[in-house]
Amino acid sequence: MSDQTFDAIVVGSGISGGWAAKELSEKGLKVLMLERGRNIEHVKDYVNANKEAWDYPHRGKKTQQMIKDYPVLNRDYPLNETNLDYWVNEKESPFTEVKRYDWFRGYHVGGRSLMWGRQSYRWSDFDFEANAKDGIAIDWPVRYKEIEPWYDYVEKFAGISGNRDGLKQLPDGQFLPPMDMTCVEKDVAKRLKEYYKGARDMIIGRTANITVAHEGRTACQFRNKCWLGCPFGAYFSTQSSTLPAAMKTGNLTLRPWSIVTKVIYDKDKKRATGVEVLDAETNKTYVYNAKIVFLNASTFNSTWILMNSATDVWEGGLGSASGELGHNIMDHHLGVGASGRVEGYEDKYYFGRRANGIYVPRYRNLFGDKRDYLRGFGYQGGAGRQGYGHEVPELTIGGDYKDLTSQPGSWTMNLGGFGEILPDHSNKVTLDKTVKDKWGLNVLSFDAELKENELKMRKDMQADAIEMLEAVGVKDVVGRDANGIQGRGIHEMGTARMGADPKTSVVNKYNQMWDAPNVYITDGSFMTSAACVNPSLTYMAFTARAVDHAVSELKKQNL
Repeated sequence: MSDQTFDAIVVGSGISGGWAAKELSEKGLKVLMLERGRNIEHVKDYVNANKEAWDYPHRGKKTQQMIKDYPVLNRDYPLNETNLDYWVNEKESPFTEVKRYDWFRGYHVGGRSLMWGRQSYRWSDFDFEANAKDGIAIDWPVRYKEIEPWYDYVEKFAGISGNRDGLKQLPDGQFLPPMDMTCVEKDVAKRLKEYYKGARDMIIGRTANITVAHEGRTACQFRNKCWLGCPFGAYFSTQSSTLPAAMKTGNLTLRPWSIVTKVIYDKDKKRATGVEVLDAETNKTYVYNAKIVFLNASTFNSTWILMNSATDVWEGGLGSASGELGHNIMDHHLGVGASGRVEGYEDKYYFGRRANGIYVPRYRNLFGDKRDYLRGFGYQGGAGRQGYGHEVPELTIGGDYKDLTSQPGSWTMNLGGFGEILPDHSNKVTLDKTVKDKWGLNVLSFDAELKENELKMRKDMQADAIEMLEAVGVKDVVGRDANGIQGRGIHEMGTARMGADPKTSVVNKYNQMWDAPNVYITDGSFMTSAACVNPSLTYMAFTARAVDHAVSELKKQNL
């Protein structure tokens, strides 16, 4: 790459990095997007997108060798044969744990925008005001009204299908037509609303799967193979949406296999001048210069870059002056809920494999409800029919056996809780200078856990799920409470939080670093609290807003 100087550099190509590249490019800036992993081209490189279970050597399941090679991924559902190459090679890129943290990563163009769950919800002022109201951590320097137009903006481009439900705690958005609930879900939602006299709702999930043709993309085909890459472009990803838009401008240069090791900082001008890159294939080092740097490498990798930057000025790295860099790790705690069997719908079925579910929005510690913990939770889940593999051992031959195996199984209903984790200074990530990765770089060490508030919340998350299912007539309801380890929600947040005071935060209300005003951080690391809804839509909105601010400031020659 002969030209080493650009108007802007974007580090990372996932959900927020794709948005930064699109917005900067469309505003006329020459942009370099750096991705530490390989390139994955839209459609062409979705090599498993049209395969079925029988097309894989082990029917898509994990093998003993995979368990040995991917011990972290094996802790939960992501380890499987169908998209193994989308996940990080753990031997090449290890991390260490003071306390267990399940860090599931994807190092390639598009990042986890290729594998995400696509549930897309707005925050409300219940969320933005919560820290101040509860006296927890620090206050958000923004409120919903400031972010609302940016939610509008990103939803219109990304394509979010959903229903306008009129809920104060879950603002409506610019939605494409919603997906349908199954017949069981519709009846359960009606009974739930009646039983709780409108205090609890069950709605169809708001998902970044388009239901009509949108922005040159084809509507969802109800295949539910999203995390293999969608050749129809039916769900929002960098590859299907923001990258083509950025490339169309002619202003974007994409460089994969580029590990950004530090932001280069001019301590006299108090500005970043660019970044240092280690080529992951050749091990050669390059420097790229720019007027603006956007860090979107994902929560922990952006923080890792900062910890390795400007260490001649701050021992803890660029952004560490407040003492908050690397602290306040948050996620959503999962693995708790309930499920049961639904009778009376044996003659009913549903269309296709819907890549979506239902959502029960938060109701705890709202509207007069008061618990012995702070904040709340929502439920994701749904109702469906079990498959055809329900053979009865006593019936191994004959007509009854054939009849049984030609019919789908029982209807079931499931609710899985997503609970908010409070920001806590003691939940942190640091550099482990005793362990290095394949490229000789120090790795991250995790020290985070669920605290008393989350553990109290989990009791309600299970009890409420059982109560709700039994109240609407679900049979044989069984509760569950699996391990609530941080990281399993794959919604890592915090470590470079937003605030109104440089003494207690890393970035200001526009995602602009206090210590380097031409560096913006718009991935999950800027989050000051976590709410209980999926965070990606909020990253998109804040990223578009931050680019607008950065370009405005650049024109004013303030950067």
